[in-house]
Amino acid sequence: MSEITRADGRAVDQLRPITIERGWSAQAEGSALISFGGTRVLCTASFTNGVPRWLTGKGKGWVTAEYAMLPRATNDRNDRESVKGKIGGRTHEISRLIGRALRAVVDTKALGENTIVIDCDVLQADGGTRTAAITGAYVALADAIEWGRRKKFIGQKSQVLLDSVAAVSVGIIDGEPMLDLAYVEDVRAETDMNVVVTGRGLFVEVQGTAEGAPFDKRELDVLLELGLSGCATLRDIQTETLSADSDSAGE
Repeated sequence: MSEITRADGRAVDQLRPITIERGWSAQAEGSALISFGGTRVLCTASFTNGVPRWLTGKGKGWVTAEYAMLPRATNDRNDRESVKGKIGGRTHEISRLIGRALRAVVDTKALGENTIVIDCDVLQADGGTRTAAITGAYVALADAIEWGRRKKFIGQKSQVLLDSVAAVSVGIIDGEPMLDLAYVEDVRAETDMNVVVTGRGLFVEVQGTAEGAPFDKRELDVLLELGLSGCATLRDIQTETLSADSDSAGE
């Protein structure tokens, strides 16, 4: 891997400092405040016994997500979309992405006729908000599932989670593939990609675009390997977070 040092001192294949504060919200059935460097996202999971009408009687549950960014999550204030009266296309896209990523590792039959909604609210944005949201949402989801099990809405032996899931950004800046782009890198990237990976190393989704020069298969392979490596580290952080005792998690 290249010896290039980035603006924040990281190697090209190094994640930003990652922290996950589990059980951050006292009210939610599951929650996690996740930080990817300067990016901070609050993920809260709400558990409801019951499903949307179109799923009633089918013996399956539902997991979905909503994404939003606070007005001063960025350098300049953005109006709330609720005030505008219209949810933006980017918000819809990211909400759907988070939902798909979580459902990829959930056995909806084992979940039973229960619904879990994950709200991912960006408190501070410095690149990679959607990938941080997915990674934190998994922790909040896991705690909400265990809350449902304790309340006997989910069978004691039901294996709802088939695997873990995490996500990270990768990109090419000045011809160099890099992992976990901060905002100053993201805006300069010739290629920008988000990689969603299960704990076993299987791809759920790859979103990649050549913002400048097109990229070849060799560069794509390097970016995917960076994404796999980054997600493996994130998986280990998730596992450590969930294995630790937390007095407030899912109470």
